[in-house]
Amino acid sequence: MTELTAVSSPRPSLAVLPRLAQAAIPLPVLSLIARVSIAAVFFLSGRTKVEGLLTVTDSTYALFAEEYRLPLIPSDIAAHLATYSEHLFPILLVLGLGARFAALALLGMTVVIEVFVYPLGWPTHLLWATVLLYIIRFGAGLISLDHWLSRRS
Repeated sequence: MTELTAVSSPRPSLAVLPRLAQAAIPLPVLSLIARVSIAAVFFLSGRTKVEGLLTVTDSTYALFAEEYRLPLIPSDIAAHLATYSEHLFPILLVLGLGARFAALALLGMTVVIEVFVYPLGWPTHLLWATVLLYIIRFGAGLISLDHWLSRRS
């Protein structure tokens, strides 16, 4: 009588998936994608508040005065701060220059938006915060001016 041997089909183990992902998406590329993606959200928002290069529109002033109504800060100053922040900090993130600081500033803006402006937007704001916290925690990564400058000193 012959012993039957089970023939197993070759199945990839699930343990190989993290290694494949790590090889397919190197950490420097992931860091760059995180920076560019969150920068785009804020920069595009900032572009809706201006005409030309950086001229704050009347509709932006009205939005801050009538809908946003932030406490402790006059609406015209808030309009300027938000608009310029939504332009400057995303550019810094894309360049990877002062990325942790830029991410921290945008995280602060996210908290203000969540608490005072759109409290029901927490799923979106939590997603933004996660990306920003990643940048704050891990920095800009190897594909950045921060990394290049740190190597020069």
